[in-house]
Amino acid sequence: MNEKPYALGSDLSKLNVRDISDEDYNELPELKESDFKRKGAKWRIAGKVVPEAEGKTAFSTALKKQKINITIDPDILAWFKAQAGGRGYQTLINASLRESMRGHQIEKILRQVIREELHNS
Repeated sequence: MNEKPYALGSDLSKLNVRDISDEDYNELPELKESDFKRKGAKWRIAGKVVPEAEGKTAFSTALKKQKINITIDPDILAWFKAQAGGRGYQTLINASLRESMRGHQIEKILRQVIREELHNS
């Protein structure tokens, strides 16, 4: 990754975040077994080289959604169902939660950058 120095002296590249929608994921090519068998390819978890079986297990686990039971107020559930047209409301709830999560992550990064800038000035 090419990191450019900024006049502010902060790592503003962290703010270069792009949300990827479900439609964007559909455009990605499918990974094939041959993609993982390239010469020199290694499975890594948190930067540490791991055996292929462990890497594949971690990869598939990370992609799986988990089933949970939650209690939601009836008006909230009705709103999501209406927005989704009846079907797909759970996907809409998931997307809303993801958007909220990312918003908090960006807010945390912004606060950190502001603190660093105030400290350096």
